Amino acid sequence: MEGVASGGNSTIIYFSCTDCAVEAASVTKYGGQVQREKMSIGEYGFIALVVDTEGNIFGLHSLQ
Repeated sequence: MEGVASGGNSTIIYFSCTDCAVEAASVTKYGGQVQREKMSIGEYGFIALVVDTEGNIFGLHSLQ
């Protein structure tokens, strides 16, 4: 949005996927970067944090 810096907000949207490590790897393939590799969040599964080509951070969530 005009006048708002990319990645400057505090809300992170998480997308559900089968394996967040696989999806995170494809982010780099298309020019993004991995901010935080796949990590356990206990009984709730796993997450990874990635940055898109415009500097926005979003999360990936999986149960495996």
